[in-house]
Amino acid sequence: MQRYTSVAILFHWLIAAVIFGNFALGVYMHELPISPTKLRLYSYHKWAGVTIFLLVVLRLLWRFTHRPPELPARMAGWERATATLAHVVLYSLTLLVPLTGWLFSSAKGFQTVWFGVLPIPDLIARDLVLADVLKEWHESLNFLMLAVVVLHVIAALKHHFHDRDDVLVRMAPWVRRPR
Repeated sequence: MQRYTSVAILFHWLIAAVIFGNFALGVYMHELPISPTKLRLYSYHKWAGVTIFLLVVLRLLWRFTHRPPELPARMAGWERATATLAHVVLYSLTLLVPLTGWLFSSAKGFQTVWFGVLPIPDLIARDLVLADVLKEWHESLNFLMLAVVVLHVIAALKHHFHDRDDVLVRMAPWVRRPR
């Protein structure tokens, strides 16, 4: 059985955990009344977004230089095409979601200071009308990513429990191979 490299597995689960936590934080803080706590949570959210963006760039560099395992030979053509499309969409969203957040923050006039130490340059000038549009894009792309991640998980579980192949085990080595 072919597996992803240890580095690819680490990137996969680390990025997934940070995205999950940041999504939950974003949903939670969105409805909070304006307060020092809300502003602090927004800073944490932006720090995590920058971190996700950087981790995904590193993950993509790793993937381009380390070929992933082949899909199981018995997968249907439509399954292969869907898997490829899902990965392209997921990688795109993991870059676009933080990017739209960064653009939104810039347009709103709030510079991101990564971990409170490193100022990240604004990508665009302050523009409150554009900020409203970017906020909607950021939120919509987040929920699209949630939907694609749910489908990704369902597909992995389908491969494990129904097809009984090693698709899930290749990325989650602590899971036992199906019998």
